[in-house]
Amino acid sequence: MTQLPFPEVETPDAATIERGRKLFAGQSEFVKGVVAMSGLPPADRIEVCFAGRSNVGKSSLINALTGTKGLARASNTPGRTQEINYFTQGPELYLVDLPGYGYANAPLPVVEKWQRLLKQYLSGRQTLRRAFVLIDARHGVKPVDDEIMKLLDTSAVTFQCVLTKTDKVKAKDRERILAQVRGALSKHPAAFPEIILTSSEKGDGISTLRSVIATLE
Repeated sequence: MTQLPFPEVETPDAATIERGRKLFAGQSEFVKGVVAMSGLPPADRIEVCFAGRSNVGKSSLINALTGTKGLARASNTPGRTQEINYFTQGPELYLVDLPGYGYANAPLPVVEKWQRLLKQYLSGRQTLRRAFVLIDARHGVKPVDDEIMKLLDTSAVTFQCVLTKTDKVKAKDRERILAQVRGALSKHPAAFPEIILTSSEKGDGISTLRSVIATLE
């Protein structure tokens, strides 16, 4: 049987799941919103970042991962959308919430400034171990998602696709959407070769994503 490109991540073993649980059992706190590279906190621990277009469920996923309701807040305030938001996860890890993209209504200078900051961050943060690109499982990869993946291809960091809201997808549509996502990912050399399927509402895939993060070094 031919191995599918970009298979779903296999369920981790009990020891790895426990490692992920312990990592995320620590306290989670908002550190700061960063608008320039000079404002980044000290690079004294590893970090992972989350990218996704507006309304993909990024805040809900971060809240589900940390078990802290309201830690990451979805915000329509223009200022917030241009910040790189840092959260601590215990003493060992930073979770980094990148601004939601899909900024068609933002003024061009704002978009250009945001893109510059994002490129600088992705290329210049040595403690960044992986970017997680969130894709709404109901819609698959859209052109705006493809743009962020192209940016990651030219940066110094691997990205992994996390499908969100999988509980909202009907069984008959699942394979078609997965095939579309796999096809899109195959065009990107920086894409990590496994997909994580999640539902923040149901808790599906959360322990797997915790385990994946816990094994990054």
